[in-house]
Amino acid sequence: MADRRQSRAEAVRSAVDEAFAAAAGQAQATAQSTRGRAQDLFDEMGRAAGRVRGALDDLRPVSADEVRALRRELQALSERVAALEQARPDRDDP
Repeated sequence: MADRRQSRAEAVRSAVDEAFAAAAGQAQATAQSTRGRAQDLFDEMGRAAGRVRGALDDLRPVSADEVRALRRELQALSERVAALEQARPDRDDP
């Protein structure tokens, strides 16, 4: 009977060891899965922040420096067009 108790005790120990091993494996897989989901969420938040920045840049009014730069470009283009119109050989004067 002592052998029978020992074999039952050994069977219980073995079952407990297997249960703990399975639980530990599941916990590790869950932790890895959680880390993966957290990383995916972090990546998505980064992409969303980039889209928000782009939208805000589109909505932002132009600065005084940007307006001055555009005026300089417009003036330079206007001067180039005037020079091309004067240099045109088939020019019709009204």
